[in-house]
Formats: sequence, C-alpha cells, structure tokens
Amino acid sequence: MADLREVVEFLDDYLDVRRVSDYPGAWNGLQVDCRSPIETVCVATDACQATIDQAALEGSQLLLVHHGLFWGEPLPVTGRSYRRLKALLDADMALYSAHLPLDIHPEVGNNVLLARELGLVTEGTFGKWSDLEGLGVWAATDLPLGEFVAKVETACGDAPKVIRGGPGHVRRVGLATGAAGLLIEQAHEKGLDTFVTGEGNHHTYHEATEIGLNVVYAGHYATETAGVRAVGDLLAERYGMECRFLDHPTGM
Repeated sequence: MADLREVVEFLDDYLDVRRVSDYPGAWNGLQVDCRSPIETVCVATDACQATIDQAALEGSQLLLVHHGLFWGEPLPVTGRSYRRLKALLDADMALYSAHLPLDIHPEVGNNVLLARELGLVTEGTFGKWSDLEGLGVWAATDLPLGEFVAKVETACGDAPKVIRGGPGHVRRVGLATGAAGLLIEQAHEKGLDTFVTGEGNHHTYHEATEIGLNVVYAGHYATETAGVRAVGDLLAERYGMECRFLDHPTGM
C-alpha cells in the first residue's frame, strides 16, 4: 500500500515527464486524482472505456496508461469524455499517463524493450521531433529480411505489414514504437536499412521505396504494451502492491 502522492512523485522523476516534450495537449503525469491509498495498480496501453471499466472491476486504485485522456484542445465533459471520467471518479481511481516519456525511456521504454525482445542490443538513438531528440533507437544485426520479419511477428503477435524498399539483408535497424512513420527519412539519413514502427500513413510506401528503406509496420498497439507492463512491475517491486496488465488489443 502506498500514498498516491509518493507514487506520482516517483513516476514523474523516474520517467522524467517534465523534461520530455510531447505533442501539444498530451498531458504526461497524473490526469485524474483519487483519495484512496494505492494497493492495486492496473496498467494498460489505452485509457479507453473498456480498460477503465475493467480496472474498476479489478478494484484498482490506480490505472497507469501510455495513451491518456487528454489530446489537443480541451473538450467539454460530455458523451465519451463524461463516461470515462465518471467511471474513474465513481471508482475513486487515479489515472496516470506517460506517452513519449515512456517510448524513449532507456530502461522501461517501449523502444528498448522491443529491441530486447528482438534480440537486439541498442547502439544509439536517432530521430527528432520538435525539440525532442532520440525518438527511436538503432542496432546492428545480420539477418535476411524474411527472418528478421519473422522475429518481429513472434515478438508482436501478428504478421506485420512490410514495405520492401531496402536490401534483402538487414544490417542496421531502427525502432520507434507507435505511429512513427514520420521518421522514415530520418532513419534513412542515419544510414539504417530497415525501420520498425507501429503504423504510418499511405504515402510512406512511396517514401520508403524511393529512398531504399525496408519498413516493418508491426502494429501501434502491439509495439506499445511492454513499457506499461515494465513500469507496473517496477511499482509492484518498489511498493509491494499488486499489479495487473489489462490487455485490450485493437489490431491497429
């Protein structure tokens, strides 16, 4: 059992949420408060209605997610927004979100954990958005493209979509989880021959084939479950609380 304030202070510091830039309106940190001491924490990729309701059924006092409630301009508390907030407040359950800080974290980040799952040892970072450096990581390997793609499928659970724009043998691979198709040019400029991310826009097919880069789209959700699970395990070990992962795949 732990005090919410103590847990939030630890997470804010450990994940460095005040330093890491994020998209406008994406609030990292505590999004919804609670009055109860924290005995059980649930972790999930998305703060959707399904995971909020399941966390309430599990008797959780804290739901920790990668994709929180707030994106962009403030919205009126009506419709879906009202139902999500009401479910959290009725359960007296706090909500904590970590988006880009969790993607890029050197220990529990989605990027480094996916690399580890693929048997890769990261050698550095690449990719810039706004004033944030190091959106992705890169590593050396030596595998035929088909064998590498099979490893991605095993790690992520579904057959990825592959743009075969680069060489048939993978030697320098970049990884940036989620919707990081915007980093294709930067991956090429880094000298990478293959890039793994969750999803990208239609035009990225032409971008990748014209510059000579393999792109592996392994699924937004599938590439972003490891980080919250790792943070949940860390909280369980540090505070002796029970932690449960709520799996709600989208297929996207």
